[in-house]
Amino acid sequence: MAKTREQKGKSLLSLDESLESAKSAVLIDYRGLKVKETEELRNLLRAKNVSMHIVKNSLVKIALKKKGIEIDEGIFKKPVAIAFSLEDEVAPAKEIVLFAKKHEAVEILAGILENKMISASTVTMLSRLPSKDQLRAQLVGTIAAPLNGLVNVLSGNLRGLINVLSAYSKAKGE
Repeated sequence: MAKTREQKGKSLLSLDESLESAKSAVLIDYRGLKVKETEELRNLLRAKNVSMHIVKNSLVKIALKKKGIEIDEGIFKKPVAIAFSLEDEVAPAKEIVLFAKKHEAVEILAGILENKMISASTVTMLSRLPSKDQLRAQLVGTIAAPLNGLVNVLSGNLRGLINVLSAYSKAKGE
């Protein structure tokens, strides 16, 4: 059943809001996926706080033009689904690339990062970057490493002193 003008307006408004607040987005061709597989993809993305919308290409073009994002018309020759991340720039790319390895029907068409269209190869490269949580853990580990070394060095000196005093007391006692 065809959507009414009012329904399309609501879809466009929702798409505009998602684009406005998104840190990044990935455009994919989902043709060939079964309904069950599409729901599996949605659930995987939802677990990472990424939302996926399947909207008419004409509405996507309008929303992107409103946002001032230059578009490649070649992308819109196929039906497009968009995955938005509001928190992590890497999350949609990482999850979709992993999903696409298992399901050949999924094709990454392009992405949006910092209000610019990026190529599918750039999206794939983006997926190889560590997530924010991984980067934070690496930063904490890097900051903590010198402190751990300092503690080991200081405790080593104390252990040495205790060993010397223990040996001295044993020698004195004999």
